[in-house]
Amino acid sequence: MAAEVYHRSIGTLQSCSYLNKSNHHQKLSKTSVRLVAKDFISSNGLSRRESNHSGQRNCSVSQSSASQTSVVDPVSSPSRRNTGDTYKKSNEASLILIRHGESLWNEKNLFTGCVDVPLSKKGIDEAIEAGKRISSIPVDVIFTSALIRAQMTAMLAMTQHRRRKVPIIMHDESQQARSWSQVYSEDTKKQSIPVISAWQLNERMYGELQGLNKQETADRYGKEQVHEWRRSYDIPPPNGESLEMCAQRAVAYFKDQIEPQLLSGKNVMIAAHGNSLRSIIMYLDKLTSQEVISLELSTGIPMLYIFKEGRFIRRGSPIGPSEAGVYAYTKRLALYRQKLDEMFQ
Repeated sequence: MAAEVYHRSIGTLQSCSYLNKSNHHQKLSKTSVRLVAKDFISSNGLSRRESNHSGQRNCSVSQSSASQTSVVDPVSSPSRRNTGDTYKKSNEASLILIRHGESLWNEKNLFTGCVDVPLSKKGIDEAIEAGKRISSIPVDVIFTSALIRAQMTAMLAMTQHRRRKVPIIMHDESQQARSWSQVYSEDTKKQSIPVISAWQLNERMYGELQGLNKQETADRYGKEQVHEWRRSYDIPPPNGESLEMCAQRAVAYFKDQIEPQLLSGKNVMIAAHGNSLRSIIMYLDKLTSQEVISLELSTGIPMLYIFKEGRFIRRGSPIGPSEAGVYAYTKRLALYRQKLDEMFQ
């Protein structure tokens, strides 16, 4: 079944270009980031070993006029006309974080970083299982990294969602891309979810370690040196990024582009990577640099946060759609599931 879902989904995935030169951050930071096409606008896998960069890119939100508990709200892409002063804190919104499923290089025990490789067979199964865990939790907009393994995870997960909306990758790199990807049916828009990819959510760049076998690297440089590169907060591998450097771009993007969606009442899913998500969780849970270096994220395990009154409340990983405890977190989630039960019983 997993292979069948994979072949149906992979045709919708578009590989995003990514600069691999050592100065790619400097070049990309000067580029204005546009999230989506104008024509789309419409009316526990986590443990602590078990346990800024000011945003200069424009950020925007479209206010939803429909009830927040509605399961038939039309998909809305972010509008860039509103500023931070016009945001109104919604009563509640859901935030789902998913580290991509196992990749082909995870399977081979290779340093992957920003090399763009797809999921393994196990990773496909993990993505599908993640989708089952969140199948009754609302999703209005999806953010992914620019790398195929994160995008595959998001797409495969959404094939399991009971709402049956279709995720659509937004292409905004040129006027022609915006024009050619336009959706003309209002009914189709209502049954779609925008998927926004951003390089800022990519895995941290491992520099000269990318493509090397992890065990061979430890043999060559020594276990202590490799451990320092992998688990320290501010020491990068040769010509690569430290976790601190990854956090600067990932958290800045979260604050600029994703948090405003939550403030407007949109339910958000992020499919990304171990280090970019560790960086975001560091911000959400107010972890120190010492606490975050011992934070581990399992592949394909979704983490649920409730955003309420400007605060993030971590609720762990949903086990499945029949787990009553997930929907006891908030009245809004319980109402959403009830509506799904009524629609698809």
